[in-house]
Amino acid sequence: MTPGEIVKEINNKIYRPVYLLTGQEPYYIDMVTDYIMNNTLSEEEKAFNQTIFYGKDADAINVISASRRFPMMASHQLIVVKEGQQMKDIDNLAIYAKNPLKSTILLINYKYNTYPKRKKLYEAVISCKGAVMESARLYENKIPDWIALWLKKRNCTIDISASMLLVEYLGTDLGKIANELEKLILSLPENDKNITPLLIEHNIGISKDYNNFELQKALGQKNVLKANRIIDYFAKNPKSNPFTLTISSLFTYFSKIFTIHFLKDKSKKNIASVLRINPYFVSEYTQAAKKYNPRKTAAVISWLREYDMRSKGYGNSSAGEGELLKELIYKILH
Repeated sequence: MTPGEIVKEINNKIYRPVYLLTGQEPYYIDMVTDYIMNNTLSEEEKAFNQTIFYGKDADAINVISASRRFPMMASHQLIVVKEGQQMKDIDNLAIYAKNPLKSTILLINYKYNTYPKRKKLYEAVISCKGAVMESARLYENKIPDWIALWLKKRNCTIDISASMLLVEYLGTDLGKIANELEKLILSLPENDKNITPLLIEHNIGISKDYNNFELQKALGQKNVLKANRIIDYFAKNPKSNPFTLTISSLFTYFSKIFTIHFLKDKSKKNIASVLRINPYFVSEYTQAAKKYNPRKTAAVISWLREYDMRSKGYGNSSAGEGELLKELIYKILH
């Protein structure tokens, strides 16, 4: 089931005997867990009919025992297993799931990995007409669309460059991104509900002009002045712009440029699909590929590996990270 389908059933007071919420992306697992906990029992009913277990300290015997109790002065009781991935004998909950009580809702929260379909618990949840929700981690190129949709539901919009800025610094953790978006929404003026890079700079502290995303663009265009301004800023603000993050970002960038050179189908749609990037940025990559031929691109990737090792002390006796970065960028541009 999808998160939306589960929420719709809960709103219609249709409760499954067992919910197995699993997957690598914790955002939807936590969201659905909270929704079920907030919308199945009243505050008065929770006192006697809601029990929460934490996987690290829980065992199957106690969870099953609690699940087989009958509710007190309520139609249902809710048993929640949080952080189920830390529960050593979690698969033994299949014993209960094979024959669950109609008056119990057992909610199992299993994060950061997908519960194996071959396991007894998974099969038992399916056979008892419970609900399995698999929350897959989104690829980086899908995050800007997710951000736009998340904001649309709150009557807000965002510039695509602002989305990419958030993804670069926050990664693909949807929970972390959602938290930052909540803060940004609070800072929006009443007459303008659009999030811009400038707003992000003022409220989160990420520079809209001096970041890895802008460095990639400068290198892709072979804009020497802009690239040197950015790395000079990086050298003066190393805590905000870690050397390893910059190297990793550039390695991913030039690896994609290298891939473009060997694609037979160089259509915008295919490049976006293969590189897993937003179609909006395809032209930037194709233009960069014209400035960096395959041999030069391969050399850049080799240098990135070399300077990563040098930053860790291999073959480098005295140069600091700022000096290494300036030396590396000079090689890439010339």
